[in-house]
Amino acid sequence: MTRIALFGAGGKMGLRCARNLVASDFDVDYVEIAPEGIARLREIGVEPTDGGVAARRADAAILAVPDSAMGAVASLVVPLLPSGSFVMILDPAGPHGGTIPDRSDVGVFVSHPCHPPVVNDETDPDAKRDFYGGIKAKQSIVCALFRGDESVYTRGEAVARAIFAPVMRSHRITVEQMAILEPAMAETVTLTLMYTIREAMDEAIRAGVPEDAARDFMLGHINVNIGILFGYLGIEVSDGAKRAVERGRAMILKENWRDVFRPQNVMAEVRAIVDPR
Repeated sequence: MTRIALFGAGGKMGLRCARNLVASDFDVDYVEIAPEGIARLREIGVEPTDGGVAARRADAAILAVPDSAMGAVASLVVPLLPSGSFVMILDPAGPHGGTIPDRSDVGVFVSHPCHPPVVNDETDPDAKRDFYGGIKAKQSIVCALFRGDESVYTRGEAVARAIFAPVMRSHRITVEQMAILEPAMAETVTLTLMYTIREAMDEAIRAGVPEDAARDFMLGHINVNIGILFGYLGIEVSDGAKRAVERGRAMILKENWRDVFRPQNVMAEVRAIVDPR
């Protein structure tokens, strides 16, 4: 049986992983040093384990820590891991940014949740409200082998399916491709535009539109636009809407916005994440 050491077990991402690991068949050591994190672990019925003890007996070490702390934590954990084990990173920034120590006898596996899709077949109200996933709503995941042989990928994917459960699909990609998905696609572009969408609703409210009306109108139009633009409805936006988009592009977007996806820009984003200085 695989023994897992979950570092950062009481944190934002770590606690979601911990809840699923408690219900799994894995043997798990939960590592947490922050008092508030330890309190959260005790709420789900587990006690923290010393990090050195956990690392030395781990088959897999999950580093559920902020990207800015990844290098420091990995430099402490990876040298202690047994030969033949692997370290699991929950974001591509650390490996892609070169913050994971190099040990030829320790694998590196990377996985990240896609989060529950907007278009889904959930009927359980709790699943409908599970925006992050890992609780009730089904989600897909992306996985990458950064270092090691195929057994590392097989074992890592099994752990990923457990911590992100319930999982629909597991997509195998490279770490470089994962960095294109996040931060480039999901954060640099999509989250930036989502902020703009929210700010557009706020502008409508400031212009006098009742808040409830603006919110209902915005969320409803986001829904129908997803149906159209992602091919669920088999129709196109109206000619008038296309003209509005043409005007909007000229006002809102730079012509070279796709440069975000150039490899050097993706790497610059990654390095800014792992080293905010």
